[in-house]
Amino acid sequence: MKTMKRLLFILGLAACVATAGALAADGDPLAAAGDAVAVAAETVAAAADAATEEAPSFASYEDFQKSPAFAQFVVDNLWILIAAALVFIMHAGFATVESGLTQAKNTVNILFKNVFIICMGVLAYAVWGFNSMYPGDSWTISGIFAMGSPIAGGFAEGAESVANLTNEYAAYTYWSDFIFQAMFAATAATIISGAVAERIKLSSFMLAATIVVLVGYPITGSWEWGGGWLNSGLDGMFGAEFIDFAGSSLVHAFGGYAALAAVLLLGPRRGKYAGGKIKPILGHSMPLAAIGVFLLFLGWFGFNGGSVLSADPAGVSFVFVTTTIAGCAGGLAAAFTSWGVLKKPDLSMALNGILAGLVGITAGADTIKSALWGSVAVGAIAGVLVVLSVLLLDKLKIDDPVGAISVHGVCGNWGTIAVGIFGGGGFLSQLVGTLAVSAFAFTFSLLVFGIIKAVMGLRVSEEEEFEGLDVGEHGMPAYPYFQPVAER
Repeated sequence: MKTMKRLLFILGLAACVATAGALAADGDPLAAAGDAVAVAAETVAAAADAATEEAPSFASYEDFQKSPAFAQFVVDNLWILIAAALVFIMHAGFATVESGLTQAKNTVNILFKNVFIICMGVLAYAVWGFNSMYPGDSWTISGIFAMGSPIAGGFAEGAESVANLTNEYAAYTYWSDFIFQAMFAATAATIISGAVAERIKLSSFMLAATIVVLVGYPITGSWEWGGGWLNSGLDGMFGAEFIDFAGSSLVHAFGGYAALAAVLLLGPRRGKYAGGKIKPILGHSMPLAAIGVFLLFLGWFGFNGGSVLSADPAGVSFVFVTTTIAGCAGGLAAAFTSWGVLKKPDLSMALNGILAGLVGITAGADTIKSALWGSVAVGAIAGVLVVLSVLLLDKLKIDDPVGAISVHGVCGNWGTIAVGIFGGGGFLSQLVGTLAVSAFAFTFSLLVFGIIKAVMGLRVSEEEEFEGLDVGEHGMPAYPYFQPVAER
């Protein structure tokens, strides 16, 4: 530790001297500030390298608690847990967006599915998914598939706990790692929920969503985040690694293309394309939809900010800025695009534009070349794409009540590819990676929903769809005293 402190002192002194020299040289404060930032960055990097080389190991957690490094560990670990809580809030956002953009008679059904998804998602991920997604050396098929197993039963049993607590510069515990990742796991099923809303059997959806979260999502997640073939195999082929910082493809495109397969098997809502024309089926509460988007925006600070995997001030603050700018650019781009195409400013398009921008930046939030213009470009293009995609899917008679396929699937693809343009990744690596994840998600979901359709059926009856799934599936309307007279 003494050696490290001396090194920090010398490097800090060097930074001060460099800054003073820049000021004395030309008196330009902006240039001097830029030099100072560069020197400071080099100082931090050098100090981190030196610290890592000297990082001691600890015999026990109690010894680790007594070390100077423990305070930083507490801060980093706390941020991961706060980020997990923010991602949890996103499920409230999904519930309100989906219910707001659908008819009042299906509100209870939407809310019930979202309650089920988070409860099932966490448990499924604990029982199987986490260790399948992060297998370490326990691959069943190297780099492609790993059998799952329950998470560690006790603190000392967590392999990551041992690794993290014996390294002075580890950022979080095994348990923080699990709970943060578990909050992501249910998101894929939530994306499917919105796309198949208002006509799917509850029991069929519950079974399919469980299989997707339990088996499908961890497989593609392991390809990149678990050290599989996307993480290590594309560099040699295309000269660049595949990069998906927080899941534009691994979470969002996966959910979007799983939803597309389910929607194709399910078919459109009754009357949506009657007579060969597109009939709008309006959502019952735009306030709910708007609240949901703002909740999702808030949660995205945990989704992307937590993916820094530490409380590193530079990393977290940079990601917060890129995330915010892309989301705002997406909202504006979608609003003005829809205004131009539809001749009216469409609120639902603007809301989906915000989400599109957020999905787009998620893959490269930490590597985008310009926090301002790069983020604006990624978000704005996503905002335009989501409008065009929603309109195209309607023309193709692919009925997605909330625009989930466009927001998460199409813009998830775009965000991943954008890393190869704006984020320092390789274009071909990014293209191959997002296509592989999307194709697997679509095929897996097609198989799962196809089998369930053959065995159990997917759709509710026409009568139940007309009356609403709240009463048909749950026996309780969301708004019992506010039903139109004709529906009482």
